[in-house]
Amino acid sequence: MSAFDDIVRRESGLKQQLSAGQMAMIAIGGAVGTGLFLGSGFAIGFAGPSVLLSYAIGALISLLLMGCLAEMTVAHPTSGSFGAYAEHYIAPWAGFLVRYAYWAAVVLAVGTEVTAVGLYMGYWYPDVPRWIWVALFSAALVAVNMMSVKAFGAVEYSFSLIKIIAIVAFIVIGAWVVFGAPTPGVGFANYVNNGGFFPNGLWGTWVGVVIAIFSYLSIKMIAVAAGEAKDPQRAITSAFRSTMVRLVVFYLATIALMLAIVPWAQAGKNGSPFVTVMQATGIPGAAGIINFVVLIAALSAMNSQLYITTRMMFSLARAGHAPAVLGRVHANGVPLPALLLSCLGIAVATIFNIVNPEQSFMLMMAVSMFGAMFTWFMIFVTHLFFRARRKHLGPQATSFRMWGFPATTLLGAGLMLAALVSTLFTDVFRLTLLTGIPFLLVLGAVYRLWYRKAPTVQLAPQA
Repeated sequence: MSAFDDIVRRESGLKQQLSAGQMAMIAIGGAVGTGLFLGSGFAIGFAGPSVLLSYAIGALISLLLMGCLAEMTVAHPTSGSFGAYAEHYIAPWAGFLVRYAYWAAVVLAVGTEVTAVGLYMGYWYPDVPRWIWVALFSAALVAVNMMSVKAFGAVEYSFSLIKIIAIVAFIVIGAWVVFGAPTPGVGFANYVNNGGFFPNGLWGTWVGVVIAIFSYLSIKMIAVAAGEAKDPQRAITSAFRSTMVRLVVFYLATIALMLAIVPWAQAGKNGSPFVTVMQATGIPGAAGIINFVVLIAALSAMNSQLYITTRMMFSLARAGHAPAVLGRVHANGVPLPALLLSCLGIAVATIFNIVNPEQSFMLMMAVSMFGAMFTWFMIFVTHLFFRARRKHLGPQATSFRMWGFPATTLLGAGLMLAALVSTLFTDVFRLTLLTGIPFLLVLGAVYRLWYRKAPTVQLAPQA
């Protein structure tokens, strides 16, 4: 098997222009998006107040995943990331499956974000068809990603900064409403009213975990962005630590306050539960401001996901597992053909919003979840192979090591496998496995027929 340096060499051509600060903001941009601002409403509907446990378990899985991924990324910073690691440490077929499954998942996740954009714009313009907003905002973000990675990083930094300021403001206002002057219907009694803390039982809480995992979907994009970071080792370590702290605080604090202000049965019934909460506070104009923020959040996550799908397809092409043209890098450092192909999710979302606008978000989320959950599971498996292959190098092999290995890696793999299997037993997410397993079988057949023999890899020239 070739040295990992060969993988790094073939994925050359991208420009290293992202700072450590931008890397941290990119991670926040991917993880604090529709999953928190809109998806949390669906999770509350399944779990009730126990959704706090759902998101805490999701945060634990995310923490374990990022520990494994950070160790591998510090050792091998490259845009192929977990797909390249699976290829090198397990087998080429594993890298093929992981890259394509994750690419397809995030392409469709882009569709969930842009679908949410249509929902949010409906707050101000209820009579305008959603697909029009889908098309307009999609065109704008594709244009940003076509410019350069530096432009992408600058836009994403601004988007994420707006989100962070808004979430902190929400926490402050929410705390004032809950702990300030007594208000009828507001307080932690809402945690046990309307059916108790577990109104839908432990199963409802566990289904909430599945949605929480979707919410945290893009935290690992900092590993993909490492290939374009100025100082990848320092940037990854710093971004990993700051991102996990922010995510736990943002998700758990905001949802805890939300449930205290608005009874769980009302949260997120129409649009974002954040907007519902701000309407309940009675602060003039607050609901409109929050709606603007959640719109920015969706655009930010969509921007991040367009980036990550483009780099994953670029990595596939450079590995010889996709047409060589998709590995072509233009003079500005952007893999433009891979970007254009990765806009498929936008097209699917546009169709769904025309055909079935009311169910489009849940349909997109259910179908997209398989590839993401499969990839998370495979990252844990890859880490086991990574440690086994590198144990002769000793504890000083990298500057960052996953704590509690192998127990923590095995725990993460077990929880992810349980969550993935659980989707088959829920009406909403049954499509996750029913579409995902056949897709994986098709990928396996394609690899066996066309790519089983080592492909001839040629570095595509700059355009």
